[in-house]
Amino acid sequence: FYFRNKHRPFLLFVSLLHVHTPLITTEKFQGRSRHGLYGDNVEEMDWMVGKLLDVIDKEDLKNTTFIYFASDHGGFLEAHRGNSQLGGWNGIYKGGKGMGGWEGGIRVPGIVTWPGVLPAGTVIDEPTSLMDIYPTVVQLAGGTVPQDRVMDGHTLLPLLQGTEQHSRHEFLFHYCGVFLHAVRWHQKDSGTVWKAHFATPVFQPEASGACFRRGICPCFGDGVTHHDPPLLFNLSQDPSEANPLSADTEPL
Repeated sequence: FYFRNKHRPFLLFVSLLHVHTPLITTEKFQGRSRHGLYGDNVEEMDWMVGKLLDVIDKEDLKNTTFIYFASDHGGFLEAHRGNSQLGGWNGIYKGGKGMGGWEGGIRVPGIVTWPGVLPAGTVIDEPTSLMDIYPTVVQLAGGTVPQDRVMDGHTLLPLLQGTEQHSRHEFLFHYCGVFLHAVRWHQKDSGTVWKAHFATPVFQPEASGACFRRGICPCFGDGVTHHDPPLLFNLSQDPSEANPLSADTEPL
């Protein structure tokens, strides 16, 4: 692929089976980590990404190649064997994969590198979306996105290059399957990020932050709680979504 395209623009999209059940891992990486098969799978994914980056470097394409690494969801909490948890870890964020609203299920890091253009070591703390990949790639290729429909994504380049300080997303809608579970509002004038939850999964056990008895949280039915009025959080001050706001404490 590289040899055919190294002298002209190319798009390489790699959708890894890692890190995902059934955690298929080659023998070479089994037992490599201290975190069971899930950790071994992460190690192998890291090696695969490294091999791709090595080729880009060897072909002298590093400074002219835009690379974006991300995940489509947070760590899977319910994966376990016996008493040992085999899934991911979402740090301070509540919930995990398969949950349409909680931060642990939808907030993932995006890692970008383009040495010839973007300065190293920059951290951008703004809400973006995987929907932004499409308009970003179109802009990099010198094209324009279709004008006859509303595009949900926005090019990431102004944010990455520092010509814009804030994400162009004012609202992001978070679905679990086809059901709207939460909406994020990025208040432009203050920079505050608010989130309203219309439905949340019923954790089993209640304090676990996951749905261990079901294996994965459902999106509807008796497995979710509907909130009217919605649960409201100020993510800028409470990223762990631990303290829902009430009209008494926050009349605004």
